[in-house]
Amino acid sequence: MNILLWHVHGSWTTAFVQGPHTYLVPVLPGRGPDGRGRAQTFSWPDSVREVTPDQLRAEQVDLVLLQRPEEFALAERWLGGRRPGRDVPAVFLEHNAPDGDVPDTLHPCADRDDLTLVHVTHFNRLFWDNGRTRTEVIEHGIVDPGHLYTGRLPRAAVVVNEPVRRGRYTGTDLLPALAEAAPLDVFGMRTEGLAAHLGLPEERCRAQDLPQRDLHAAMAERRVYVHPVRWTSLGLSLLEAMHLGMPVVALATTEAVEAVPVGAGTLSTRPEVLARAARHYLDEPEAAAEDGARARQAALERYGLKRFLDDWERVMTEVRS
Repeated sequence: MNILLWHVHGSWTTAFVQGPHTYLVPVLPGRGPDGRGRAQTFSWPDSVREVTPDQLRAEQVDLVLLQRPEEFALAERWLGGRRPGRDVPAVFLEHNAPDGDVPDTLHPCADRDDLTLVHVTHFNRLFWDNGRTRTEVIEHGIVDPGHLYTGRLPRAAVVVNEPVRRGRYTGTDLLPALAEAAPLDVFGMRTEGLAAHLGLPEERCRAQDLPQRDLHAAMAERRVYVHPVRWTSLGLSLLEAMHLGMPVVALATTEAVEAVPVGAGTLSTRPEVLARAARHYLDEPEAAAEDGARARQAALERYGLKRFLDDWERVMTEVRS
């Protein structure tokens, strides 16, 4: 198939484009949100083609994968009047947990009969009000980075984008107490100035933004992965840490309670329990390695790439039939 999709979520798209199709990714001058084109920091295969709006008008498109409400109008305009869901088969992929009026949040695609709404977690489907729209859950898949864990640095890795702006959503307010138990290395976009924002010494909360090709190796050198997120969808960084062989310490919120089995780390809604667990792994490197190995096995079994691609193949075939 020729599948049209926008470059919205680089990590998710990296897994999706490992399938057997041709992936048409819009590109615009300046590479803004509506036309980022191919990823610059992720490794994508040659089957991902950049296309301009003018080129799309002449392209055969077998399926449109929408990820933002505004893409309905963009797709119709750039496809020369072909309407997603009516003239071209369409799937709407919802990456996020609902925001506002939870649990009565009405999804923008609620009560539509012309597309399938796909959620990335069962928690998200449960908490969105999807109306009568056909829904599916296709859980994340990860391109396996390998068992890279060494844990040689007695520090905790945290991966979060824009922690200052997103605040309580990403558990940024919990970092000072966690930093008392284990020095933190916070990786992600727009993390600069985080220690000063939290009133922490730089050594207790170092921040840096690494390209994907360097991030996994850096994470795997840290003793433990800490996931203080209160309210977002299931973070791919958590699943990547598990694939790396890292033990994980995470808030027991949203889908994390499904993703992290017993023996792979610690889940709790009590920050003080998470702090003690992080300290335990710093003091007991053998226990950290053992729990990390179990985390990796669990992630491979549930979030492996083949299962992910097979699930998508099934749904896309059904939508086109």
